Amino acid sequence: MGKGLTDNLNSAYVEAANRLSGKQAPKKIVAYVESYDDVLFWSNLLREAQLPGIRFEVILPSRYSLSKGKKIALANDLGPRLGKYMIACVDADYDYVLQGVTENSKMVCSNPYVFHTYAYAIENFQCYAPTLHNVCVMATLNDRNVFDLERFLSEYSEIVWPLFVWNVWAYRYGAYKQFSLIDFARVVTLTEVNLHHPEQTLARLRHLVNGKISRLQKSYPQGRRTYKPLWNELLALGLTPQTTYMYMRGHDLFDGVVTPLLSAVCDVLRKEREREIRRLAEHATQLQNELSAYAHASSPIDEMLRKNLAYTDCPLYQKIIDDIKSFVTGGA
Repeated sequence: MGKGLTDNLNSAYVEAANRLSGKQAPKKIVAYVESYDDVLFWSNLLREAQLPGIRFEVILPSRYSLSKGKKIALANDLGPRLGKYMIACVDADYDYVLQGVTENSKMVCSNPYVFHTYAYAIENFQCYAPTLHNVCVMATLNDRNVFDLERFLSEYSEIVWPLFVWNVWAYRYGAYKQFSLIDFARVVTLTEVNLHHPEQTLARLRHLVNGKISRLQKSYPQGRRTYKPLWNELLALGLTPQTTYMYMRGHDLFDGVVTPLLSAVCDVLRKEREREIRRLAEHATQLQNELSAYAHASSPIDEMLRKNLAYTDCPLYQKIIDDIKSFVTGGA
């Protein structure tokens, strides 16, 4: 299928269309996103950032292709078409922490018409620690707080932070094939979670992290000169050891850390609710009916996590909104 009109859109075209719509009509700004999965996140965010007289329209880079990803959203033929009436909205991935080392990173960090998540991806927002108790409530219909999720993820983050800096170092200095995102994920994934003794889970993680760091220090003695400055640079960018989980690869966090953690919590909450039903049931038929109704009403934790939209108080989310508002007031 040949290219359609939307594939030839540029900022100047949208600006001309805005003029034709009349002075009273809100000015439209087209926002390209990476994939269908990103439409809701950016649509909600841009609506919050919308100022009087401005209207955002979120679309995919091509309506004639199912291709997805940042390379499509920031394709060479799209970059020159961006402007004050056409922007691109993408996951930061590692491009934010790489600060222009690669071409992709350069565009993400320097192009005034490209906006990014600061966090690695949208999945990191879905895993935002202060919202996770409510995710458990949605999944189990049990509001009892049986585990301090925020404290655990903060301590988890502090433990993995030094290794995270090493991983960014590897991508900054060309050693990513020897210590890739996949390698990092293998070390920091939670294979088991002991809710009664979380310190044991964290101690095992600390042992794995320290072992990997020791091996990296031996393999890359040149890191002694560049590692600490990178550590400080990342802190200056706004990263903190307590929120490392927001900057590691999103699906590794989602699948390898938060889902197993919440699964363990929800297992406790479901069993507690089922015990309550058994205690209160007056006869076998009522027991079976209530257990069946509860099973039908509760939901898988990963499904509820993907539906989590309660991250709007996250400082990084507000930072994106501020960026958009600043752009609109200064440019459009």
